[in-house]
Order: sequence, then structure tokens, then C-alpha cells
Amino acid sequence: MKLPYRLIVSDFDGTLRQTERGISDGNLSAVEKYTESGGIFALCTGRMPISILPYARQLGLKGLVASYQGALISDIASGKVVRDGRIPFSDALEICLFLQERDLHIHVYDGDLLYVNKDDAFRAWYEKACNVHGILTPFEISETVREKKISPHKIVIVCKAEERDELLRCVSEKFAGRFYITTSTENLVEIVACGCDKGGALRYLADYYGIPLAQTIAIGDNYNDLPMLQAAGLGVAVENGEDTLKKKAGFVTRSCDDDGVAYVIRKFGFGENI
Repeated sequence: MKLPYRLIVSDFDGTLRQTERGISDGNLSAVEKYTESGGIFALCTGRMPISILPYARQLGLKGLVASYQGALISDIASGKVVRDGRIPFSDALEICLFLQERDLHIHVYDGDLLYVNKDDAFRAWYEKACNVHGILTPFEISETVREKKISPHKIVIVCKAEERDELLRCVSEKFAGRFYITTSTENLVEIVACGCDKGGALRYLADYYGIPLAQTIAIGDNYNDLPMLQAAGLGVAVENGEDTLKKKAGFVTRSCDDDGVAYVIRKFGFGENI
């Protein structure tokens, strides 16, 4: 079967994953049908590799998966890392010192390791949502970064929803142009190395599989998904996504709780008249 779009790259939380549950049977079936027909379906998420791999395997995916906004891209079967974008050690120290001064809840990610500087409700929420366990450090997490000489894949602030936008503005002003700073939910501000956005991840995947960008689809729900929606041949936002993203998308599909990804696969992946 000749597919109109040969590569579909999807965000996970708020896009493929249902709000209160995992992957729906409808989305699971559509992805399986698409890959069995020769299409390539890939996940690109802000999650850690160990957090997204179980879902990639549940979907029966082969090939690559992108985590940490695309800073780390690895092979699902072997775990081999093919893209490894990190924040330099000295920059990570500077970031952590700046965030500590503001008494913030900080996460530092190094491969499959997560370091957390506060044992609070935010930690419990995050660990449950992502099914991971953080390593508790002293509040001065910069000392752990210094001691272990960590060049992290990502640094994250976990905060109250009403504080997110101001923190995003503050951090963006402080480190303007030096890092890619974004948000994926109302409670997170995320910092990765420049170039390690989802648009770069989609271009890497398209090049790896030898697929023209014109034959790619990207699906997402939040601000961090915008670079890949702009890079893809067709950028799709789910109905439950941020209004800014929906306004810039080429198409708005059904919500994550109404099999929005499956609808895209049927309508564009297979070209069905629905």
C-alpha cells in the first residue's frame, strides 16, 4: 500500500496517551495497522527513556524513540543512543545555582537517572505520572551536579500552574539564546541544549529513515510540540491542546480522549475520506 505520509511522529502525554489512562485500544489498533502497512510511527516526548520505552514496546514499535524533547534518541530494541544532546557541565551548574536562589523544585536528568532536590507533593505527583523514581539530593542540587560532573540532558522546574508563565519568562530572560527553554504542561518549565527541540528530532528521524519532510506528520498538544509541527509536512494539534498550538497547526484532530491520533492515521496516514 502506498501511504500518503510515511512517517508520523507523535507526542505522548496529552496526545497519544489519554488524560486519566494509558493508550486507548483505538489508538493502539490504528498504530499497529499503520506500521503493518509500511508506515513508520515514532514517539517524541519530554519523558525519560525508561519512562517512554514501555509504551513504545506496548505499541510494538521498532526503530528509534526520542526522549527529553529529542535531546536523546535511542534504538528501542538495543538501547543504543544515536543522538546525545546535553547541557554542558559548567552551564548546568550555573542554571542550578540560579534556580536554587529562587527556592525552586528542580529536576536534573542524566540518561536514566533523575535527581530531585525536594521531597514534596510535586515529587510524588511526577514520579507517579511518569512511573519513575528520583534520587533525592540536598536542596543545593548544584553540589550533586558538581560532585558527579553531570552534563544533563534536561533540567526542569516543577511549579504551581499559576507560577509557570512567570518562571518561564524569568528563566528565558536570564538565559536568552543560550538554551532551548519551553513548557510541556502547566506545572513544568524545561531547559535543554540549543537544537534539542522536537523539530530537530523530527528532522533527525526523517533523515534516518530516508523520508522527505513533506511526507511526515507531527502530532502534539503543547508549546514544546510547536517546533516539530512546524518542521513536518503536516503539523497536527489535538483538540485538547493549547490554543496557540491549534492556531498554528495545519489541522486540529480529536482530543487525546477521543482517539485523536487514530483519526489522523485514518484521515492522512491512509487517506481515508472521513
